[in-house]
Amino acid sequence: MRTFPTEFADLLTPKGRRILEGKDRGTCGALMQPGRRFVALSGVLDARKAVACRDALEKALRDTLTSMEDPIPPESIWGMTENYAEQLPKTVRVRTALLESRRSRSWRAAEEVGLVGMLHSESFAAFAAAVSGRPLRRKWGIQALCYGPGDYTGPHNDHHPEDPEAFDGYVDMHLTFATPAVAHQWLVYSKGGHFSEMQNVNTVGGITVYRLPFWHYTTPLMAKPGAEADARRWVLLGTFLDAPKERRRGSAIELPVP
Repeated sequence: MRTFPTEFADLLTPKGRRILEGKDRGTCGALMQPGRRFVALSGVLDARKAVACRDALEKALRDTLTSMEDPIPPESIWGMTENYAEQLPKTVRVRTALLESRRSRSWRAAEEVGLVGMLHSESFAAFAAAVSGRPLRRKWGIQALCYGPGDYTGPHNDHHPEDPEAFDGYVDMHLTFATPAVAHQWLVYSKGGHFSEMQNVNTVGGITVYRLPFWHYTTPLMAKPGAEADARRWVLLGTFLDAPKERRRGSAIELPVP
């Protein structure tokens, strides 16, 4: 049974539609501001529809997830030969749905509830373009993550210097759907060279948009006492490359004309 709409736009509140149409001056093009790499939005997804989306994820995808775990390597401590010369690679513990493979159980389950179609919809990318202030390529990556108690993503910057299409920056957009059993989870990110900024991501229908690369991490998810079995935060992701300056008409997701 399809739960997710064919178009992302159908989840939006009037505020969300103003952003999609390029009519919200405070949000549209926000990531073009010098030094601004991150935007957190609330009140843009309809609350009732957001709860329905979360419940659909819980029912359809929970049993199809694959563990993704990269712990701290022991050599990051015991391989050191000099004081204060430690280096920490990206560490993570989370579960993921394999939405890029049509052969996976996750893809089939997500397709049945309409999730794949919505994440590939024109309005999903158009919303990311409106906030980022940049035209985006039409082909973009999608993913679904599920954080449980203690799951986290360690400090990383998501820089891809060897990729000619991404080394100069790209855009991620995340939709968050947390269950009521979650006590808290935070996104910590850098400003002025320090991990000084923090945003609550324990939301149902919150949207975060990133201009990567920049340093950030996600704190361990904490459950409410006695509710560990039901504590999960679902994250739906889109990863968008900038459209080339020289391009054919219709080959990119263009900025909305208010």
